[in-house]
Amino acid sequence: MPDDFVEAGDQVYRELLDRLGEAAPQPRLSATRQAVELLGDPHRAYPIIHITGTNGKTSTSRIVESILRAYGLRTGLFTSPHLERLNERIVVDGKPISNEALAANWADIQPYLGLVDAQLIDSGEPRLTFFEALTVLAFASFADAPIDVAVIEVGMGGEWDSTNVADGQVAVFTPISLDHTARLGNTVAEIARTKSGIIKPAAQVVTSRQQPEALVELRRAAELTESTFTVEDEGFQVLSTSVAVGGQVVSIKGIAGTYTDIFLPLYGDHQAQNAAVAVAAVESFLGGGANAIVEDVLVEAFATVTSPGRLQLIGTEPTVLVDAAHNPGGALALAAAVKEYFSFDKVVAVVSILADKDAEGIIRALEPVVSEFVITQSSSDRATNADELASVVVGIAGADRVVVELDPREAAALARDSAAESERGAVLVTGSITLVGEIITLAADEGWKP
Repeated sequence: MPDDFVEAGDQVYRELLDRLGEAAPQPRLSATRQAVELLGDPHRAYPIIHITGTNGKTSTSRIVESILRAYGLRTGLFTSPHLERLNERIVVDGKPISNEALAANWADIQPYLGLVDAQLIDSGEPRLTFFEALTVLAFASFADAPIDVAVIEVGMGGEWDSTNVADGQVAVFTPISLDHTARLGNTVAEIARTKSGIIKPAAQVVTSRQQPEALVELRRAAELTESTFTVEDEGFQVLSTSVAVGGQVVSIKGIAGTYTDIFLPLYGDHQAQNAAVAVAAVESFLGGGANAIVEDVLVEAFATVTSPGRLQLIGTEPTVLVDAAHNPGGALALAAAVKEYFSFDKVVAVVSILADKDAEGIIRALEPVVSEFVITQSSSDRATNADELASVVVGIAGADRVVVELDPREAAALARDSAAESERGAVLVTGSITLVGEIITLAADEGWKP
């Protein structure tokens, strides 16, 4: 691709970064709604499957998109955050948007964003944020592509998330737990109430197994909107899963059909659960839950699905895995998967955690499967100081299992050397999406062989 297109794509990201960042979302829909209205409501040009939750929503979104694409539909997929490049967040027909299309669509919407910015400033409000502007860009890019269906992942929460200007025909909920408590609420019920805001009148609602207090909130929202409500274990479920080379073999009972012994190239029981939720969501979208998915289509979709940054193998000799777990729920799922799907005799974890996260909860979840911790500090300005994080880890794992290396690249090298001392040693990079992205880039730069 010509360098000028690459530069244009990077320029879009730089201009987005000039806006209020994703760590400080504005609890409003009016600004995004005003922008999309000026653009002629591009988000109404295609049906939408809208996905929220605390853990698993990106993987579930990717599986849903893969099934729809295997059916021959032209898909749009909007996820966040990205690991290496902004283009990863806006995917058209299975491929990240090109730099050329990204730059062209950004240029098209700029005048309209400027109009909204000016009106917001006049009324004393912050101009469109990074994520608000990015949401508008995604909707416009999908309309321009064009696509048949969009799979949209919520950025944070649901009710006031900028993606919620759209009306999802299917509203999907992955497991809900405590995270972003300063923004979403201090209880699971409060967080679920905020997330339930994506349920629109007469929608199809599909949810994973939830804590009782979360399930109460989701049921209530579905009843108020006269939506169809389907919950795991009542309407669908994972029947079985077994470890296989490169992933697992799963059997799923969907809403409309049963699908047996299908290979899924993702590790962990939580990914089997995500796959079951995705199957139920697609069944709800394509036939209101009345028609089974063609099994050959599902086999193809599962075989080709990927979830970058989620227990992803990026190196061998020694094995290096990265996982974007950044809350206790995600860390617990990661630890369970490492224990069940691998037979490492030594795991060296490279960890950086953002300051607004539950570091103690994350480390307590990881500690049973980790032999040594290498504590580092990602490039994010929100990253916890490495020495401060190390003191938390020492309090849980003991000083003899903890070292500090500020530079993530040096931390990875130190961890690889330590893991290589053991016959079945492995490195696990986790705790921060930013850190995971940096180490994925490092692996590519240095030619690690996955």
